[in-house]
Amino acid sequence: MNFKEVLLIVNPISGDIDKQRIINKVKEEVQRRNADFHLYRTTGENDIEKIRKFLDVHEIGRVLVAGGDGTINLVAETIRKYDLPMGIIPAGSANGLALNLELPDELNQQVKIAMGDNFINYDILSLNDTICLHMSDLGINAELIKNYENSNFRGKLGYLIQSIPTLIKSGYPFEFEIQSKGEDREAQAALLGIANANKYGTGANVNPIGRPDDGLFEILIFKRISLGEVLKTLRNETNLDPEFLEIIQTKSAKVICKKPVSFQIDGEYIGEETEIKISILPEKLKIAVPA
Repeated sequence: MNFKEVLLIVNPISGDIDKQRIINKVKEEVQRRNADFHLYRTTGENDIEKIRKFLDVHEIGRVLVAGGDGTINLVAETIRKYDLPMGIIPAGSANGLALNLELPDELNQQVKIAMGDNFINYDILSLNDTICLHMSDLGINAELIKNYENSNFRGKLGYLIQSIPTLIKSGYPFEFEIQSKGEDREAQAALLGIANANKYGTGANVNPIGRPDDGLFEILIFKRISLGEVLKTLRNETNLDPEFLEIIQTKSAKVICKKPVSFQIDGEYIGEETEIKISILPEKLKIAVPA
C-alpha cells in the first residue's frame, strides 16, 4: 500500500520501553518508502482534538500508535470516522490487544506488520458512549487497576504488588442485573467482564469463543476466584468450570449494579458505576495484523 504521509502517535510514559528506538525505526521505514513522517507525543491534554486538527490538514495514509491498550483506545476514538488504517507498536505495561492480535515481540517485525497490507476489520464497542476495543470489567480487576494507577510501581510487577491488598480490601462478590436478548437475570460475581477479545494482557484466555470481527461481544461472569481455573486460562485451556465462569454472547446489553462498582475500559480506570449500556458501533477499525 502506498501513502504520502504517516503519523506515529507515541505515549511517552507508557510501559518501560525505549520510545526513541521505536521512533527511529518507524521513521527509517517510512522514509524508505519515500513517505513523509510525522510524530505526535500524547500529553493527556486534548490529545483527540489536537490529532484530529492535524489529520484535517495532512494527507495521512497510515496512523501508527506506540503505547498500551489505553493509548490504542484513544487513537481508535480519534480516527474511527476518518476511515484510516492503524498499525500497532506494543509499548505499554500490559499489551492485551497486541497479544490478541498475535503481534510479535521483535520491533522490526512489529513495524513491518504495522506498515503492511494485511488487516482485520475490528469491532468497536460502546460502553456508556466510551469505546472499548479489548477488555472492560466491573469488580476486582478494575479495583486492581485503580490501585495500580495510584502506586509508584509500573509494569507487571506493579500489578503483582497490588494484587494481594486488592483481594483483601475488595467487597466482592458484587451483585449485577444483566439485561440482554430480551431477558433479565441476576448474577453474583467477583468480576463481570465485557470482552471483545480472548485474552487479558497477562495471557489469560478467559473468552475462548470470542472473535473481534464477528459483530458480537461476550459478557463474562466470574462467579468466584479460583486459582486452579485461572491457571487453566493461562494454559489456554477452554474447558473452564461453569461454576467459575459463565459466558453470554450478544450484540447489546445493559448491566445494572446493585451498588457502585469499580469499572475499567482497556486498562484505564473509569470510576465507580451503577449502570453500563453496551452496544457495537457501526464503524469498524482497520488494524494491520500478521499475514
